[in-house]
Amino acid sequence: AGRRRRPRLCSTMSSPFQAVVRPKNNGENVLVAVPKKGRMHERIMEMLQGSGLSHIRVPRLDVATCSSFPATIVFLPAADIANYVAEGNVDVGITGEDIVAESEAKVDVLCGLEMGKCRLCVQAPAGACKDASELSGKRIVTSFPNLARKYFDKLDAQTGRKTSIKYVSGSVEVACSLGLADGIVDLLETGTTMRAAGLEEVAEVMPTQMVLVRNPRTPHVELTQKLEQRLRGYVLAQSTCMIQYNIPRAMLAAAHRITPGHESPTVTPLEDETWVSVSALVQKRDINEIMDQLKEVGAMSILQLAVANCRF
Repeated sequence: AGRRRRPRLCSTMSSPFQAVVRPKNNGENVLVAVPKKGRMHERIMEMLQGSGLSHIRVPRLDVATCSSFPATIVFLPAADIANYVAEGNVDVGITGEDIVAESEAKVDVLCGLEMGKCRLCVQAPAGACKDASELSGKRIVTSFPNLARKYFDKLDAQTGRKTSIKYVSGSVEVACSLGLADGIVDLLETGTTMRAAGLEEVAEVMPTQMVLVRNPRTPHVELTQKLEQRLRGYVLAQSTCMIQYNIPRAMLAAAHRITPGHESPTVTPLEDETWVSVSALVQKRDINEIMDQLKEVGAMSILQLAVANCRF
């Protein structure tokens, strides 16, 4: 279960980057906080590069200025990013949706980034219970005490019992086997760690993924909107491709049903007036089935073309 460190909860937060970065760029650059390490770090770096936020990070320096976009990248612990954004120390940040919810940071969630997808779930020893309400009034161990408390408060209101929520910073899955808990609330991705610990899923608390969040009072609204647009375009491009093919005009309606495109397919006449060329955006995961269906309705010269980036 790809686990993230619990957010540091605080009412006020001063940032060492506020004094260093903002005077350097005179406040003209939008400050973008990203995880400084972890399993999502490399994918986020690829996304920034693919979105035109090219930068060079000097070793042991947690600030980098983009060369082709008015942005400064600030590398922070993922668990702290939501709070830095909420306090206005940075303008936008990329962090987990679960961290945003756990920290209760007052930020605007602009968009999901389709990476780091997993679920925060109630888990218990295999066969111990069939419904989360059976754990009401018992001992729960988690790295997400706020979310766990909100979830079990609703169950406790129905059962009249009081669930004990205990925080641990890591290795949550061993709590039951050590006799510390009757159940846990933890992130679940593939389920390998859960099953190895002899646990099973009982209920889902919330789905989560990496998200782009913004300070509601940022002075860089237009830049953050442009950044959001770039990231959305990159994310969409990763899951789509362009298909191009030739087909008899008489079969165009059938082909259109197979490849309706994002708004509409592009149809280009060919020298042979009885044929047309068609281009359409399709989901990568469906490309082989789509090609087979097009072949069945008479399409020829069917090509799959990569999409590096896009805007819609």
